[in-house]
Amino acid sequence: MKTDVIQLFENPYLALGVTIAVIMAYLSVNAIMLIWLERKLSARIQRRIGPQRGPFGLMQQIFDMGKLLSKELLTPEHANKLLYVIAPILVFAPVVALSSLFPITSTYIFHDFNIAIVLILAISGINVIGIFLAGWGSNNKYALLGAVRSVAQNISYEIPLILSVIPIVMITRTMSLYDITLAQGTYPFVLVQPIALIIFIISATAETNRAPFDIPEAESELVAGFHTEYSGMRFGLFFFAEYSNMIFACALATVLFLGGWRGPFLPDAVWFFIKVYALIVLMMWFRWTFPRLRFDQLMKFAWVVLVPLSLINLLITTLVLKIV
Repeated sequence: MKTDVIQLFENPYLALGVTIAVIMAYLSVNAIMLIWLERKLSARIQRRIGPQRGPFGLMQQIFDMGKLLSKELLTPEHANKLLYVIAPILVFAPVVALSSLFPITSTYIFHDFNIAIVLILAISGINVIGIFLAGWGSNNKYALLGAVRSVAQNISYEIPLILSVIPIVMITRTMSLYDITLAQGTYPFVLVQPIALIIFIISATAETNRAPFDIPEAESELVAGFHTEYSGMRFGLFFFAEYSNMIFACALATVLFLGGWRGPFLPDAVWFFIKVYALIVLMMWFRWTFPRLRFDQLMKFAWVVLVPLSLINLLITTLVLKIV
């Protein structure tokens, strides 16, 4: 039986505070561990040693976080102060807001909405506004170019991503993430929608600005892209948001295509996170395997390959559902 954790609290403000605290604690630890995992994985792929400070190299990430927290927050003299300051918040806030929607187990979830898919796709687009404000508010040509690239990239890859989600909604006739997971009792949807999963993973990699789609942060061309002028924890929030968005995208793929918490023998939450982190390792493997695309190649791949392919997949799904 499903239990809504938020409704267990009599005071809604207390429920909101506890939810935010739990999510922030998890995302903080997750970011540290994912940085460690990516450094170790990249070192293994490139036959290097990787982080060594502390047990298994874990202390190196702690030192990096301390460095970011201790750095001075510098604001460019000619920057738009308001846009410059709120941009990192707009990039990170949607991740915290949407993380409470995912059903990690079959019994306890933070909150279940019957329009969760719409909320996720709508609110997740806010971080694009934050990235653009960071570039525009910095009053720096490199930052602005990175922000413009990011807006074009995110809008382009948002289309095939949404088109890959629609077949799942059509099959289950629901937009609740909990009900979509329950609908995969016999088999995960990856068996009937493998093309949709491939399109989703590629589009999600581009949406999170991960290599080989990291054109907005192309350090060889734009210094650091849209966050060139940021220092300290203002820069840290962009970095924090990137790794948080990775787990957000992989959690959504797990629920839609891989059966969510479902699996034999192990507890529900264990199965959920095994699937999520397996997809995260896949995204990291992409970064250290494929070369960065040129911007024209990146846009062409979205509009010429992914969008037509997702439309064909959607058409086939519609025909099959109509016939069956």
